[in-house]
Amino acid sequence: MSERIKVLVTDYAWSTLEPERDILSSIGADLIVAEDESETTFVKHAPNVDAILTNWARVSTHVIESAIKCQVIVRYGIGLDNIDVETATRLGITVVNVPTYCLEEVSDHAMALILSLARKIPRLDQEVKKRGWDRNIGPQMYRLNGQKLGLIGFGKIAQLIVPKAQGFGLQVMAYSPTLTDERVKKFNVQRVDLEKLVATSDFISLNCPLTPQTHHLINAQRLQSMKPTAYLVNTARGDIIDNNALHEALNKGWIAGAGLDVLPEEPPSPDLNLLDLDNAIITPHAAFWSEESIYDLQVTAAEEVVRVLTSQMPLSLMNPEVLQNSNLRAKIE
Repeated sequence: MSERIKVLVTDYAWSTLEPERDILSSIGADLIVAEDESETTFVKHAPNVDAILTNWARVSTHVIESAIKCQVIVRYGIGLDNIDVETATRLGITVVNVPTYCLEEVSDHAMALILSLARKIPRLDQEVKKRGWDRNIGPQMYRLNGQKLGLIGFGKIAQLIVPKAQGFGLQVMAYSPTLTDERVKKFNVQRVDLEKLVATSDFISLNCPLTPQTHHLINAQRLQSMKPTAYLVNTARGDIIDNNALHEALNKGWIAGAGLDVLPEEPPSPDLNLLDLDNAIITPHAAFWSEESIYDLQVTAAEEVVRVLTSQMPLSLMNPEVLQNSNLRAKIE
């Protein structure tokens, strides 16, 4: 009798793993759910597993080197900044993500933050609940139609923001090193360089991945270059913004406000200085969430594990160079 397949789940943010169990049972696989998110716990389980499913937890070099049987690491989501992809590739392990995950939800959330900032919804709500009736608290409001939205990054989420923003009459500008003439024409956006986008946008939405090049892309210099009436929205990754510089910008009026769904540390320390500011809207990394998006994510991630473990090509292989490795562990046909 052959040994059963084992799949490690490092962490998850939903109430049940039944969708994964149902799909993985088709190949006789068992789920091992980590007791906590420590590297020590992952390393304890890693030598016995054939695949790893991970959400936000760090899948470090040590974890991957300990996973001597592992054929595939699947990210519950899009970004791969929590996985040591280089080590996985070197050891012949495929790395897969779910690129279609929560696109509508995150683009909706970005627009919700833009509208909430533009119309001062949280401030006005709190004013009334404090038994006040002052509509002039905070910065002045301006008509949304005709204002400029600058998108930093132009992947699938940014592309979904475009028609939603244009529906409110916003003029959309975009910056991305890979933005093509074809996409500019298709989405009817204006291509600008980063500095012009920062200086001329009324709203800036961050939609780029976190890389060494984008770490603290929005720093004190760029915040000072923004309009004092402008708003910054981040639904991407917390470390794209230097949050100490952002706190100074919000305190000193360099910009009018910010809407953040992501922070460098999550959940934040109770003494995070941004938590005390009236001109910062902060949501708890919730942009991805809907009942539909979570279910689709669970199913798609589990199906990718099944593909690799049954010698099929995954739909979203993020390290294709691994296929050329002589030590490739998956028997992909």
